[in-house]
Amino acid sequence: MDCGSHPDPEFQAVKILFFTHYFPPEGNAPASRTYEHCRRWVEAGNEVTVITCAPNVPNGVVYDGYKNRLWPQIEEMDGIRVIRVWSFLAANAGFIKRILNFVSYMFSAIFAAIFWAKRPNVIIATSPQFFCGWAGVFCSWIKWRPLVLEIRDIWPESIATVGAMKKGMVFRFLEFLERRMYRSANHIVAVGQGYRQNVESKVNVKDRISVITNGVDPELFQPRQPSSELMGKWDLQGRFVCSYVGTIGMAHGLDVTIRAAEKLRELDVKDVVFLLVGDGAYRKVLEEQVTEKGLEDWIRFTGRLDKSQMPEVLASSDAMLVHLKKSDLFETVIPSKIFEALSMERPIIMGVKGESAEIIREANAGLFMEPDNEDDLVRNVVQMKTEPELMNQLRSNGRQFVSQHYNRNTKAEDFLDTLQSVAKGVPKG
Repeated sequence: MDCGSHPDPEFQAVKILFFTHYFPPEGNAPASRTYEHCRRWVEAGNEVTVITCAPNVPNGVVYDGYKNRLWPQIEEMDGIRVIRVWSFLAANAGFIKRILNFVSYMFSAIFAAIFWAKRPNVIIATSPQFFCGWAGVFCSWIKWRPLVLEIRDIWPESIATVGAMKKGMVFRFLEFLERRMYRSANHIVAVGQGYRQNVESKVNVKDRISVITNGVDPELFQPRQPSSELMGKWDLQGRFVCSYVGTIGMAHGLDVTIRAAEKLRELDVKDVVFLLVGDGAYRKVLEEQVTEKGLEDWIRFTGRLDKSQMPEVLASSDAMLVHLKKSDLFETVIPSKIFEALSMERPIIMGVKGESAEIIREANAGLFMEPDNEDDLVRNVVQMKTEPELMNQLRSNGRQFVSQHYNRNTKAEDFLDTLQSVAKGVPKG
């Protein structure tokens, strides 16, 4: 990102305070997006402070080299000042424990912002859950500074969608807090048009909401040869590898791969393997099912891998599975993994409807399946495996498309422009 030589002679650096529950070395989508943007803003001459947790996702276990201490831990990461605060640790499972995790972060983050963070020009708070957003709201009031709210998930609606919470009195109270949070923001950045429409259906913010999608660094994620080490470790040689990369949770509906593997066994198709890369609350359940059904030849679990290994994973895959349970709410989701896969010329098997599917359709870089439909998944895998000309076309289409429309540098510049406008008090709708 070449923001350091800004063409506007009136350009002024801004001090940015960013609240995020997730940050590297965690490698999930929120952590990656936040880090990639913040790094580029620092390179552009801005001052960025991030308030986050000790890295522990998805198992609730603190990573080596870090501690979950009551007293904030401060480090510098690529010029970003990172303040890590205490939170009640919990794996990505169990509603009550997760709420305690979110709420404890909110109070710790507010405390740290008051006593350890300089007064910024603008504050950002990002979802997926809105207690992080409320940390930004409170600090915006305390420090008398404008707030930009980034919406990556519609919460609490999403937790009800996966069955983790019933729509009772508590749910309605959380919805009230959600609407109040939206109204408190000076500006809202949604990661997709579906999120924007959902927010606008609940509160009147049309004059102060914009869309800045996820993107990819095409220099980091570029085509390369498969990793012989990775292929050997997971016994992938000579197989058509369809990989899923990301959280293995309730919302992702990955039991569809088990049903698809059973279909492949019935068809006597032995040269296809599903590689499930990541961890989450549902991983052990799936592993037990694979063992019980004797499907180890068709499904592999790698566990959590470092973000730096993702290019090797993608290069060693023939196709990428993007899947969520069938739900109207999930039609607003745009998984960031699709941009990384396309940039590395990996075609997508798209099991998410809505805006994500439209991106793949516009790029002509994948095939489509009905969410939760194992017959569609098997059909797509077999078609890709047996039609090399189709695969070559899908591969080349994908990289060209994302390089032009979803370049991370451009997205970071757009976001910085929004922050500068909000910091100056200039409306930006």
